[in-house]
Amino acid sequence: MSIERVGVVGAGQMGNGIAHVFALAGYDVLMTDVNKDAMDAAVAVIAKNMDRQVGRGLITADQKAEALARISTTPKLTDLGQTDLIIEAATERETVKTAIFEDLVPHLKPSTILTSNTSSISITRLASRTDRPEKFMGFHFMNPVPIMQLVELIRGIATDEPTFKACHAVVERLGKTSATAEDFPAFIVNRILMPMINEAIYTLYEGVGSVLSIDTSLKLGANHPMGPLELADFIGLDTCLAIMNVLHDGLADTKYRPCPLLTKYVEAGWLGRKTQRGFYDYRGDHPVPTR
Repeated sequence: MSIERVGVVGAGQMGNGIAHVFALAGYDVLMTDVNKDAMDAAVAVIAKNMDRQVGRGLITADQKAEALARISTTPKLTDLGQTDLIIEAATERETVKTAIFEDLVPHLKPSTILTSNTSSISITRLASRTDRPEKFMGFHFMNPVPIMQLVELIRGIATDEPTFKACHAVVERLGKTSATAEDFPAFIVNRILMPMINEAIYTLYEGVGSVLSIDTSLKLGANHPMGPLELADFIGLDTCLAIMNVLHDGLADTKYRPCPLLTKYVEAGWLGRKTQRGFYDYRGDHPVPTR
């Protein structure tokens, strides 16, 4: 399968990062979002992030210009139908993702591969809502996409070998490393990472330690680059809660029960960095713990 034109659904943090790395790797990228302002902002973010790469000597100014020229946007989801590979990077809600795929299907080329950047939702179930479950895969990038090297490739029960090989070749062309995961809730990274973050929140909830002491302990005691609560804010507390719910519902094990404090923060709209408040308050010059 020859893949040269790539469609990206969603212009948020993940979508713009995915468009960024594909354009630098020489792919023509067509990005769409229901919010036109989000698409404009995404292109500006990509340009800014590429400027950083130029400043660090990772790419040249010419490479930046050529990559930006390969990125185009459209408000019409159906315009992506003629691309060779589509990566859905919309919000982590199954109803939203399913609606996107159902709208896309009538407009796709027979050879188009559909993928989702979901961090936890069943690939088999998403694929079953399309006309091509054999050409459907999980294509899970880590955040921030231009920096993180890993891509999880997840086969659904019906994914065929040519589709897997085509996606594996794409990861290699991007200069990243793939890990193959089976289609079980949260795959590999989040199956391990999210319960750790959830346990850190329980540690805070039960008064074992403060926000600062928990984060300091894991950074200095386990050599983690970010503390678990700081990392939760970076990921988004709503995303953390959604993944924990997928784990709890899908595996029916009480060890995956979301911490009530995590639920409370999400109910308050304190979702982390993107709302300026989570386990830290980001509205001042320096982050301040909220508990």
